Amino acid sequence: MPYLLLALAIAGEVCATSLLKLTDGFSRLWPSLAVAVGYALSFALLGRALKHIPVSVAYAVWSGAGTAAVAAIGASCFGESLGRLQWCGLALVIAGVVLLNLRSGH
Repeated sequence: MPYLLLALAIAGEVCATSLLKLTDGFSRLWPSLAVAVGYALSFALLGRALKHIPVSVAYAVWSGAGTAAVAAIGASCFGESLGRLQWCGLALVIAGVVLLNLRSGH
């Protein structure tokens, strides 16, 4: 159950972050409200997951998965390009998350 909460927290964060571009600097009401709700939900679920998952592991997974997902969404939905250097950076983020998980025994 804790990893389901973490997955839902990641989904909330990814949705909220992806919608940030649509807020037009928080000048558009509905996208801005959706961002606020997404982040609030994400942090609430992350907090619940932290009752059972070490913070180093949960935050690494949350931020790493969110970073990779938002980069993919930016490329596919907003036409943002990812060069070789960016792909290498994402690979390093994913490798760091894997190593933190191995170290903690999870």
